[in-house]
Amino acid sequence: MADAASGARQGNSRNISAFGATSFLNDTASEMAYWVLPAFLASIGAGPAQLGIIEGIAESVASFAKLFSGYLADRLRRRKPVVVSGYFVANAVKPLLALTTSWWQVLGIRFADRFAKGIRGTARDVMVAESVDKSRIGSAYGLIQAMDSAGAIAGPLAALWLLSRYGLRGIFWAAAVPGFLCVMVALLGIRETERRPGKHGAGSLLPHGDDADRLDTPALEVGDENANARGQHLPRVYYFVLAAVTLFSLGNSSDMFLVLRAQSIGIPATYAPLLGLVFNIMYTLFSWPAGRFSDRFSRRMIAAAGYLVFATVYVVFALAPSKLAIWITMASYGLFYALTNPVLKALVVEKVAPEVRGRALGVYFFVTSVATLLASVITGELWKQFGAPVPFFLSAGIAVVSAGLLLISKVVPSDAV
Repeated sequence: MADAASGARQGNSRNISAFGATSFLNDTASEMAYWVLPAFLASIGAGPAQLGIIEGIAESVASFAKLFSGYLADRLRRRKPVVVSGYFVANAVKPLLALTTSWWQVLGIRFADRFAKGIRGTARDVMVAESVDKSRIGSAYGLIQAMDSAGAIAGPLAALWLLSRYGLRGIFWAAAVPGFLCVMVALLGIRETERRPGKHGAGSLLPHGDDADRLDTPALEVGDENANARGQHLPRVYYFVLAAVTLFSLGNSSDMFLVLRAQSIGIPATYAPLLGLVFNIMYTLFSWPAGRFSDRFSRRMIAAAGYLVFATVYVVFALAPSKLAIWITMASYGLFYALTNPVLKALVVEKVAPEVRGRALGVYFFVTSVATLLASVITGELWKQFGAPVPFFLSAGIAVVSAGLLLISKVVPSDAV
């Protein structure tokens, strides 16, 4: 029995490390391409309108895929094939950007990339929650997010170095290298997780084979898992938090609008990877501490603080007092992500039963993604009609209201509806 417990702990550590490594490598490949995409589109005759269409459609398909993946994750006993295939497809299509000559081809590649991300994303987050004790979920999400954003540091740095030597298309080809390594780590490093009843209740990664047979908790049959998932309801507090986050998302447009705003006040397009760098340095430094902190203190307060940071950033971008202010504020923007992304996922997971974590995360990702899509459309139209400051001020105001809603969600009854 002691050997089995030791094996489980080692499996937990291995899984979190493997998820962290795949996140780092995948984001390195993604960010190499993402931060130069506006400049690349401009080079083939496309502009902000086409960028809005591409990002809007890409993110909307990702949101539908996350919803489907969530329901699937609650019913599949083995989720590793879903996660690995998602990484494979995403990293197989990215280098194809080097062959594109029109914006609709870029749209097709981004569609496939985001669809693959959506399919793997929810299943991966459920596996992460099953790989650690409930008291360390925030820390696990924070660590993986830190590795993810560390890749987003390596990606723009690599893009900046490659840009002067091989041009924009060379960056897309080079993204195949970390992409291939990501798939290999996912395939060889990630260990399958299984839910078991009894004292492991919250979900855990348990040994397979002989070690599993020595445990005193029988394996849960697939049919039983499905029945439990269908029988569980999501609590009222989950829906209240979801409403607050959805409202915020209506003001949280694509980050490419921040890049465009920076360019509109004189920061060259070739500096876009550096904007990504300063943002992701802060994101990396604070994601793991924020996740660990949320395991000990109120996740709602931490996320609400993140929303207030967002509001401050958008006010500064609306006013755009100087180029220096934009650089400093872009760095602060990373703090917003660190205080919200891993913390809100942990908040959702802890508020629902283990059998419906996939559904809860899938609905959360879907609704907020659709709202973000609408935010990008609204921002684009407001920018066109009234200029850049108006949509940025509006987003800041929405963020302040959403922070207040998160704080008062504490008084909402947690019984299921």
